[in-house]
Amino acid sequence: MHNVSDELKELLTNAGTKLVVIDFFAVWCGPCKQIAPFIDELSKKYPNVVFAKVDVDNDSLTDALKEYDINCMPTFKFIKNKQVLETLEGANGSKIEEAVKKHA
Repeated sequence: MHNVSDELKELLTNAGTKLVVIDFFAVWCGPCKQIAPFIDELSKKYPNVVFAKVDVDNDSLTDALKEYDINCMPTFKFIKNKQVLETLEGANGSKIEEAVKKHA
């Protein structure tokens, strides 16, 4: 079985000291669709930051959703050295970019 939780752990390990921004989204979520192009642009603007998207409707994610306390979409987790530095809920582009600048 394909295990996204293991992929997340591997991603965080491979990122080392780089900032990792995880976008927990759902395909059916309007605000998630709205913010997606902005996140794509941020990933180009900040090449030293690792951006990842996680579909919360993936059945193999139950453990990761509990571990990261995901209750609404979109939720953005800002992680460095495997430690969550900040969590933002909602599609507020300026707050997301502010957090990227602060933690990168």
